[in-house]
Amino acid sequence: MKNFLFFFLLLANGNCFSQSTPIVAGAERMNVYIPLLKGRTVAVFANQTSMVGKMHLVDALIKQRILVKKIFAPEHGFRGAGDAGENMKNAVDSATGVAVISLYGDKVKPSADDLKDVDIMIFDIQDVGVRFYTYISSLQKYMEAAMENHKPLLILDRPNPNGFYVDGPVLEKKFASFVGMQPVPVVYGMTIGEYAMMIAGEKWLSEKANEVYSYYKTAENSADTPFHFLVIKCGNYSHKSRYTLPVNPSPNLQNMQAVYLYPSLCFFEGTAVSLGRGTDKPFEQFGHPSFPKNLYSFTPQSTPGAKNPPLLNQTCYGFDLSTPDIEKDIDGHLQLKWLLKAYGLFPDKDKFFLASNYFNKLAGTDTLMQEIKEGRTAIEIRRTWEPALSDFKKIRKKYLMYDDFE
Repeated sequence: MKNFLFFFLLLANGNCFSQSTPIVAGAERMNVYIPLLKGRTVAVFANQTSMVGKMHLVDALIKQRILVKKIFAPEHGFRGAGDAGENMKNAVDSATGVAVISLYGDKVKPSADDLKDVDIMIFDIQDVGVRFYTYISSLQKYMEAAMENHKPLLILDRPNPNGFYVDGPVLEKKFASFVGMQPVPVVYGMTIGEYAMMIAGEKWLSEKANEVYSYYKTAENSADTPFHFLVIKCGNYSHKSRYTLPVNPSPNLQNMQAVYLYPSLCFFEGTAVSLGRGTDKPFEQFGHPSFPKNLYSFTPQSTPGAKNPPLLNQTCYGFDLSTPDIEKDIDGHLQLKWLLKAYGLFPDKDKFFLASNYFNKLAGTDTLMQEIKEGRTAIEIRRTWEPALSDFKKIRKKYLMYDDFE
């Protein structure tokens, strides 16, 4: 591995595809990274989105005679069937016989014991480019474990379906949690690989991981030094691209309309309003039993991926956002109008935001809640996102590996 490090760095960081070809996920570029895995024991962080064409990455690796020692899984589990926030148990994958270790809930980072029989780690998850989508928090913890235990890490990059804009309030560190760990806006406009480069380069990892990264960064020009982490780029992708996800990234993001609406509607998770969990259109509608009865209606029920949704079995009145023309409203902007509309319709304003203050964790600040209570307009609220948003955009630019949208 040490002797041909630079050869693979060039392949990993170059674009081997012409503009006339479709976007190619990093996982599909097996000719680039399989030689790095030969003869080594491998750990894979993956879920149902980790596909190489029509074959799961784990199956594809095993077919290539790569020894997959264990699988780590994020929120929703390895097969992607768990509810949001549901603690998933460790198991054995029935298809391969490989042990699956859950990294969501009580345990979010691989331990030294988990990695003692692993030579190299892989991360391959389809993200949606939104700060409170927990896969980037899992990425950070996985990176920290790799560096703290001196394990090389391969990140197989995938396109960001919301990678064509940057918007929203920037998280304040006092509101850091697993639904937002770093000072980035709600929509940060980076792929998983670019995000990994940023959190390492800005020293946003754990203290020990930062030290290890700094050491390898200093020594990376030596052919005798193994890589710390390596991003296998997508082919034929830029931040102007519109990428349609081939696999649903989680149970309640069931189509691209929901993926595009997710940055704007997920704020309702911190309120008394339903955003359609437990229906056939989660993240494509919102409503509440107390809203006017002449509005569109839906009734949340217990469903796979939403076993106990908010307002279970209660008729909610509100708004259907699943219509085709809604895309023009969400193209390139995080929308506040639906949140402000819901607050205006809610009769008991003191009970609109959940007492847990989960809304502030999602927003990454307590300013947004206060501005809504004060009756500020969307334009007025957006102005308060500056200058933090502009400052983040400057940081982001340093780590882009693909042509930007601007």
